[in-house]
Amino acid sequence: MTQTYNFLLFDGFSNLCLANMVEPLRAANTLAGQHLYAWQFYSPDGAPVESSSGLQVAPHGAIGAAIGDALIVMPSYGYLEHSVSETLRALRRAASRHSRLAGLDTGSWLLADAGLLNGYRATIHWDELSRFEEAFPDVDALQERFVIDRNRITCSGAMAAYDLATALILADHGPLLSMEVAHLLMNRGEPSAASPQMKSEDRLVNRVLGVMQGTLDAPVLIKDIARQLGCSQKKIEIRVLAELGVTPQALYRRLRLNLARKLAVETQQSVAEIASRCGYENPSAMTRAFRAQFGQTPTAYRNGG
Repeated sequence: MTQTYNFLLFDGFSNLCLANMVEPLRAANTLAGQHLYAWQFYSPDGAPVESSSGLQVAPHGAIGAAIGDALIVMPSYGYLEHSVSETLRALRRAASRHSRLAGLDTGSWLLADAGLLNGYRATIHWDELSRFEEAFPDVDALQERFVIDRNRITCSGAMAAYDLATALILADHGPLLSMEVAHLLMNRGEPSAASPQMKSEDRLVNRVLGVMQGTLDAPVLIKDIARQLGCSQKKIEIRVLAELGVTPQALYRRLRLNLARKLAVETQQSVAEIASRCGYENPSAMTRAFRAQFGQTPTAYRNGG
């Protein structure tokens, strides 16, 4: 099911913080070929807002109309000016229309001032942490990049927002999609087997990924990867499944099809050429696997953007 994230923006919001939260969600949709996440932008009164760097956003409406899975409160600069009774009442009303509440950067202050963080663990931009602790003794303030405590989410700043977004994707859809999102957003240049590799926290899985990504055009058997790495095939199967939730064979196939998708979108190569670069001797076999993974043929995916 699609999760709807509603962003409540105020004048002075950080567009870097906003982008670092939204772009991973957009990437997850792209990689999954599904609308896993949707998002809309709101302001307190429905009027346009301007970021700290001058980016203007025309919201979808006023916060009073927002209904969704998560409300993301994002004032950033000038947050004390926004912490007024009218705003706090609006936040309390909006809380009943969302299953989760999140405060990014200094958004934690507004949530706490509205009484919506009492009894929760939370963080805030570290420059404001001491004042936050003093002002809200009923909140367990922590110096963390982000904190997820039941249905409350708080984040310390713009760079941490990216970490938060990938953590939410991890919790919702598993480690493989989260890893693919990180890979996509860090990748640059022409897609190829030589592109920057995905990384895992597990050393053996990382080595397996290295071999797989270096042989996308000429796949080898898992037993041969095990022999190359000096371990058993069973050990690879257990570690990959534990770390990424898929079998090594499924992981290998997904890596090859991810490359096929990138080539379909970012190049004008024929289906036969794409199949060859992704280790498929038969273009029809690659097309069938592509359709099974992404719901469309490579040509339809290319034409659909």
